Amino acid sequence: MGRLLKGGLALGGAVLGVAALRRALNPAPRYAPWEKPRYEEFEKRILIVGGGFGGYTAAQKLCERVRRREDVGVLVIARDNFFTFWPMVPGIVSSDIDARNVAQPLRRALINSGASFRRATLEGIDRENKRIVTDGGLDFPYDQLIISLGAQPNFFGIPGVEKHAMSMRGVRDAERIRNRVIERFEEVSLIRGEVPDSKLTFVVIGAGATGVEIASEIHTLVHDHLAPDYPNIDPNRVRVFLVEGLPQILPELDPALQRAARSRLHNDNIHVMVNTLAEEVTEDCVMLKGGENISSENIIWTAGASPNTAIHDLGLPVDKRNGVTVDEYLRVEGADDIWAIGDCAAIPDVREAEGGKFIPPNAQAAAQEGYVVADNVIAVLDGSGDIRRFEYKPIGQLVELGSDFAVNEVMGVKFSGWVAAMFWRGTYLVRLNSPQSRARIAADWILGAFLRPAVTQIRGSSEE
Repeated sequence: MGRLLKGGLALGGAVLGVAALRRALNPAPRYAPWEKPRYEEFEKRILIVGGGFGGYTAAQKLCERVRRREDVGVLVIARDNFFTFWPMVPGIVSSDIDARNVAQPLRRALINSGASFRRATLEGIDRENKRIVTDGGLDFPYDQLIISLGAQPNFFGIPGVEKHAMSMRGVRDAERIRNRVIERFEEVSLIRGEVPDSKLTFVVIGAGATGVEIASEIHTLVHDHLAPDYPNIDPNRVRVFLVEGLPQILPELDPALQRAARSRLHNDNIHVMVNTLAEEVTEDCVMLKGGENISSENIIWTAGASPNTAIHDLGLPVDKRNGVTVDEYLRVEGADDIWAIGDCAAIPDVREAEGGKFIPPNAQAAAQEGYVVADNVIAVLDGSGDIRRFEYKPIGQLVELGSDFAVNEVMGVKFSGWVAAMFWRGTYLVRLNSPQSRARIAADWILGAFLRPAVTQIRGSSEE
């Protein structure tokens, strides 16, 4: 009898544990489907355009602030129905991370928080009637409007870059780069004669965090994952170049960490070229300033970004870098009901006494802007007038160079190596917004310690 009782208690505990875990991984939405009010029916309406770090953070914060209120509605309009967790995008190249877990479901997260979501593209703002117009001729009203349209690659007018180089704008591009590497291995495996150097040479232009991580992920993909599957191809024939116009890679990091990163790249036989500018890109060559050329059919551009050109058609003020001009409260110049955050906004840095400096266009800045703009919008809606200035507080920079090495600077503490890589993974795993993505990525990393990932190319899946 005692054994039966103990077995029953153990089974009951296991059932309760599974139920609790299921509830934690699948939180209940704020509204049941049949009681969700239409966005247009709310007394006060907040409309957010853009589902990146800035827009998503603002929406989550707003929903948190109005959770017990029935007079405020939040609607997010975005081109894609997923939120891209940018720090993990380079990991898609080596198949270390599944693209589905980096592209987290935006609609589900917002609905669970109490917001509404529509997938559409902004085409115009009717400021007089306080409405926006989207593709298909649809329009949506607002009382307060937040613009967070993000950025796009900046090619600096270099001939051939836009046509011949692969840029890094998100999940699809990371998959495209991985597929390109696999495609080159497939092509070379069929060649009977001499293999042109351009087939197995990869040039990454831009040695900021994204460029360094992409170069490292290509090395991992080639040497750790593809080499055993293509025994007739010497992986050492593959050359990876990292080209940077500045005197040093990772310019945002401390010099000691720059040296540690460069040493790692050198050990991986990644050729780093600093103080080097690309003058032209052709189908099979990168022409460098000074006369040197690199034969390559695989060029990846990560060297710059500029505000989304869609803002030019909105009738909003822009600065010389084409970002929407806002004040220190994130409010668009000359507007009481429109705000702009993220990479599309020119936000003054109030920490700089002399003025003229702007907040850097990065994910952590956009997230901080989302928190502040949410508080300010609520203050304006409620008529309190208690809005606060945005003051950027950089937390640090984490850069992963392969699964076992990273260079980190956090709150002034600088460290690198395996411990830094574990810190990188733990930090970003916690920051993932989807519980399902956390669980799946953690499982993939654990399995990856024992098994090589299945690296495949599905033709047409991400090619444009």
